[in-house]
Amino acid sequence: MTRGIPPFRADHVGSLLRPDSLKEARARRERGEISAAGLRAAENVAVERIVAKQADIGLRSATDGELRRAMWHFDFLEHLDGVESFRSDHGIAFKGGIETQAKGLRVTGKLGFSTHPMIEHFRFLRHHTKAVPKMTIPSPSVLHFRGGRRAVSPDVYPDMEDFYRDLGLAYRDAVQAFARAGCRYLQLDEVNLAYLCDPEQRGLLRERGDDPDRLPGIYADMINAAIGGRPADMTITMHLCRGNFRSSWIAQGGYEPVAEILFNQIGADGYFMEFDTERAGGFEPLCFVPKNKMVVLGLVTSKIGALESAAELERRIDDASRYIDLKQLCLSPQCGFASTEEGNALSEDEQWAKLARIVEVAARVWGE
Repeated sequence: MTRGIPPFRADHVGSLLRPDSLKEARARRERGEISAAGLRAAENVAVERIVAKQADIGLRSATDGELRRAMWHFDFLEHLDGVESFRSDHGIAFKGGIETQAKGLRVTGKLGFSTHPMIEHFRFLRHHTKAVPKMTIPSPSVLHFRGGRRAVSPDVYPDMEDFYRDLGLAYRDAVQAFARAGCRYLQLDEVNLAYLCDPEQRGLLRERGDDPDRLPGIYADMINAAIGGRPADMTITMHLCRGNFRSSWIAQGGYEPVAEILFNQIGADGYFMEFDTERAGGFEPLCFVPKNKMVVLGLVTSKIGALESAAELERRIDDASRYIDLKQLCLSPQCGFASTEEGNALSEDEQWAKLARIVEVAARVWGE
């Protein structure tokens, strides 16, 4: 049951803890002690090291750990045509009373995709790994979910349907640009479909004037517009998450409310799915997954350092296989280890131990 194409039996979501050397280089850049080129050189060294570490562990895909980003989503979205970032009154609130940096996005012009620094980030990764280079970008829904109508200029988009259409087309151009750069493993980080499984989040959407029953279909159409023209040999996966910032979270609730649309109306090839705690519900929604799609079980938590036992992971994989064929399953952490530059509350050694455990268990379960 080995796999020659992604997602692989042992895989990971994308982001990795920023090494101290890179944190120091960022601080020095902020103080004006090194140039932008100096920071880029430090990033290059850090990326090369974590790419080599992924290979040493035995992973068959490699990411750049999102080391060049401050935040998993803003760093991509703010470079789309028509989007600008700004300093907001407050950050995104997570459980436990913590917030991200105070930053927001707004749409002030027609959406499009001209060029993007992450294309070069991917090229660097591709040239420095013998594994399958994997790129991660936020799903198009992320530009809408957080701000809604108030973050989209009514002068530019009096009709939100035009906004959704243009956003899907802008992403289509982005996907094509990554494809031309040689990317054949692209992941859309789609937190919002998971948030739409949470009654509290659904209530907040209603309060601001959005219909949470319509949004899954709207988001599915945007995603399909984005990925519909990809090369036949390009794998598109989606990562579903309920929030990941400094080991905290936002949403909870099983996948049942979105399972049919997620698995059968969106043309993705595979799904990285959070399953490390009871907040994600049970495996029952996996019965909706068609036979030609893969699910990567996020059973290993990236939020704390305690290492999961191989026996427990094997037991949970067996539980999941009651609802979906074992051949359609893979294993990963439930999310990245550092969705933002602050990172989660564990050490780099603990991070690598978890990824090594995933490789170990995958070999025992699938022979890979």
